[in-house]
Amino acid sequence: MNLPQPTADALAHSLRLNQLIRTAMEAAGGWLPFSTYMELALYAPGLGYYSAGARKLGPEGDFVTAPEMSPLFGKVLARQVSALFESLPRILLEIGAGSGALAASLLEELQALGTPPDQYFILELSADLRQRERDTLAARVPHLLDRVIWLSELPHTFSGVVIGNEVLDAMPIEVFRITDHEVEQAGVAITEEAFGWSFRNAPDTLAGTVTPLGLAPGYRSEVSFAASAFIASLAKSMDKGVALFIDYGFPSHEYYHPQRTTGTLMCHYRHRAHANPFFLPGLQDITAHVDFSAIARAASDNGLDILGYTTQAQFLINSGITDVLADVLNPRAAGNTAAPTSAYLSLTNSAQRLLSPAEMGELFKIIALGHHVELPLLGFASGDKTHTL
Repeated sequence: MNLPQPTADALAHSLRLNQLIRTAMEAAGGWLPFSTYMELALYAPGLGYYSAGARKLGPEGDFVTAPEMSPLFGKVLARQVSALFESLPRILLEIGAGSGALAASLLEELQALGTPPDQYFILELSADLRQRERDTLAARVPHLLDRVIWLSELPHTFSGVVIGNEVLDAMPIEVFRITDHEVEQAGVAITEEAFGWSFRNAPDTLAGTVTPLGLAPGYRSEVSFAASAFIASLAKSMDKGVALFIDYGFPSHEYYHPQRTTGTLMCHYRHRAHANPFFLPGLQDITAHVDFSAIARAASDNGLDILGYTTQAQFLINSGITDVLADVLNPRAAGNTAAPTSAYLSLTNSAQRLLSPAEMGELFKIIALGHHVELPLLGFASGDKTHTL
């Protein structure tokens, strides 16, 4: 695996997290479920990937999300939010706002549409990311910054619109494999002085979830109980509203397809994708694709309605991405001047990445969950795939 080497400071940081994980492992008898390892690697206070100060998103980080690519994604998403604000309180709650790029784009466009939110809540556990989000918003929408409120947990009750962009994929997962006779749970142990895979008989909860899938011996994949539990918590919090989750993933029948025998676990370090979750803990992202059928079940089981499910490309087309592009690029539009060639190319290139089946258009999906809401959703007006969940 040919990956860039970290700086001395970054390596020292990773070694501190490594020791924390080893201490937790020793306290647990020398073995940790992979979900516990992943939670520590990503979220250990002050040391985990999302809890420490390393730059994670954008060209200088490890990966780029749609809002980082250009404001176009947020501009189009704002049209759906604005339509929802016609019948819901003008309150937004973003789960894990990353760099703040999506929040800034949403606030800018919602104000331009005449429907700025009265309050914009951001649920963010990382102090580092909170500061980066604040800096982004102060630079781009300083006049709206007083409407932004940071939270450390879900509100007790909430009415409005919830946004979660690439949040579910970063929640801890259980990894399993199928043997000739049973389901085994993947764990982490010390092998040759380094972290390595170690398997045990799966507990009843995991085995009971996996066995009905009828997977063949040798199959290996993941289950995200954490993502389902988060949806259940959100359902308890939501009084009247709509939640939109955007992420890469599949319905269950595709997630556990007989040919997808090695699962979807993936790591990102300096824009390189690889499959070793034990490489430099704390310095790389660890993710898995989202099982949207499991998300839909968790929502339905806890009283939420499934209002729509479709590809990112279809959602953006339904929500008017072509109109947004025309408005931005049309020199005769109100207040517009002719777009420079470089700006035109940048915008069309980002639109291509958002929509292309070979890029983000088909792999990324959007699911809408609601409570006490019956209105049709703009982004799911055609091409809804809820029946595939």
